[in-house]
Amino acid sequence: MTRDDLLTLTPDALAALANRGLVKRAAKALDAGTAPAIEVGEDGTVRGTFDDGATAVLPRDTDLQAASCTCAAPGVCRHRIGLVLAYQRQFGRPRTDEEPAPFTPWSPGGVDDDTLTALYGAPAVAAARRTLTSGFPARLIRPTPADPVARAELRSCTVRFLVPGEVRYAHTDAADTARHEMVVLAVWAFRAADERGLDADDIQLDVGGTPENSIAAATAATGTGQGLVPAVALVDELLLDGASHTGAVATASLRRAARALDRQGLRWPAAALTDLVEQLNAYRDRTARHHPERLAEFLTEIHARHRAAVNGGASPRSRILGSDEPAETPLRRVRLTGLGCRIGGSDTDRTAELFFAHPDSGTVLVLRKHWPVPEGEERPPTGARLATRRISGVPLRALAAGQVVTESASRSASRVVRLAPGRVARTSVTPLGSSQEWGSLPASVTAPDLASLERQLAELPPKVIRPRVEAELVRAVPVDEVRAIGYDPGDQRLDAVIADAEGTTALVSATYDGAAPGALDCLAAALEGEFGTPRYLSGLVHRSGGRLILRPLAVLTDDGPVLPDLAPGDGATDLGAAPEEDDGPSEPVDEALGAALAACADAAHHGLRQMPPGVRRRLGDAAGALSAVGLHTAAALVIDLSKAVAGDETDAMVTAWVEAQLRLLTTAELR
Repeated sequence: MTRDDLLTLTPDALAALANRGLVKRAAKALDAGTAPAIEVGEDGTVRGTFDDGATAVLPRDTDLQAASCTCAAPGVCRHRIGLVLAYQRQFGRPRTDEEPAPFTPWSPGGVDDDTLTALYGAPAVAAARRTLTSGFPARLIRPTPADPVARAELRSCTVRFLVPGEVRYAHTDAADTARHEMVVLAVWAFRAADERGLDADDIQLDVGGTPENSIAAATAATGTGQGLVPAVALVDELLLDGASHTGAVATASLRRAARALDRQGLRWPAAALTDLVEQLNAYRDRTARHHPERLAEFLTEIHARHRAAVNGGASPRSRILGSDEPAETPLRRVRLTGLGCRIGGSDTDRTAELFFAHPDSGTVLVLRKHWPVPEGEERPPTGARLATRRISGVPLRALAAGQVVTESASRSASRVVRLAPGRVARTSVTPLGSSQEWGSLPASVTAPDLASLERQLAELPPKVIRPRVEAELVRAVPVDEVRAIGYDPGDQRLDAVIADAEGTTALVSATYDGAAPGALDCLAAALEGEFGTPRYLSGLVHRSGGRLILRPLAVLTDDGPVLPDLAPGDGATDLGAAPEEDDGPSEPVDEALGAALAACADAAHHGLRQMPPGVRRRLGDAAGALSAVGLHTAAALVIDLSKAVAGDETDAMVTAWVEAQLRLLTTAELR
């Protein structure tokens, strides 16, 4: 009896189920002629006896983890891996690297519950059913000829089905205590997608639960502050009165509303309100961090998330509202690749955010560390001082720029990873080597070129309703040429234009922060090649004004990684002037959108109730410019806004402003 499941296991699949070192060691032993003696029973059980006396047994209906071996090694050992490889060589047809494996479309959703119970046990299925009852979000990647591995990204782990039609070879980064439950949930997520006729290659959906719960959370309007409606009402008052007339009382009300939303699990609207409060404080303090366009964007976001949750749409409500449970799942032995870090904070605290690529799941995770500033300390520590502080026994700098292998990590629903304290021996860090350390990461982490990254971003929902998971938009991009570098003293911002091998360009933009005063100087030096030729740059990416923009985290050069936020220095280096645009003059469409967004932001700044005549004239001019470049719908909405503010219906004013803003923001983003 031929075991097709064993013949289908690729070296990459075996490496995921064990580790790459074991696979290489087992293959090397076979190449040296030390193959086991193989016996295949009538029931399909494969038994292998090795020269060292060990005997490995692979029953037909179990995975490698549940298989047995007489050696003393815990978990999947080299004998079990060697037996699979030897079986493939003896009973399979050798396939060259150039010859693709046969592909047959399949879905893990076709596996029934009886099979799941037989494989993983009734307790695991019962635990999964409790989660299904409350509901959970999932992102599904269906298998394709280019990538035949089906994948389910759940709240706090990723499940990969390595062998088509065989769920027992599913691999997850969740620890053994939760592994079986996660696989069952992944199967049910695919089943739900199949039943709904969702057959795209990349799917996001809510599974189980009751959709009415999310709608109720978004629309409840009781006097106790439940739901989004009270927050929307506060935002509307701010919009009518204007940011310039908003005092401490209104700001405190917004802050309380943000805390109330967070307690209800509405994470993303709560975060938008928090950002809105920060913008109001920045305006009050007259700091450079206040930007009217950003404030207007946060006002729009609250309305957009409320509308999307109530009306439904392509994105699951949990991703619109951030209502995922703050679950934390222990991970098995995982390998993480450092992508850099960001230092921030205020006069009373410092925060480090370290970003890691998780190659097995093709995602980016973030580790956060917070330090309060002791009373009496004159100056909070800078990034350079924090670089030597230890997180789980490892210096921050080493973590942010290293290959991390750990058995003490847990991952939350928002892709936050935590290293358990007191388990240093189970976490090892080695420095990043060549630029290939980033170049070999999955395309969902390291974009092969800037054009493909543009396409990835174009497929995302609009920013105003996307999950506020910043790690989701962290990417490493190739750098073939640095075309221009310069500093804008007015905005305290360093801008650089980079290009890939195809000549596609992106703007790298970093703003001065007192928490990392040497960052801009270090970034300029790294891009100019002072630390070796830059090959890759990691950062948070977004699109604006028709172009790709990156907020940098690290630069990977021929000589190793450079972490600007951890660089010493006081920011006193004399940097050159900001670069001139190398793509010719701004396009009329970009100019028209920019002028319209600025006019709407000015309207929110002054207040719709008492808008100055000059702002109304700007709205009229903006509508004319939009119409002239063919954006007739946007022009009509701006005209509607201008007419609404001339009347006395406050609801009509707010509705017209939100409609215009939504159209302008999404048009500018998707250009």
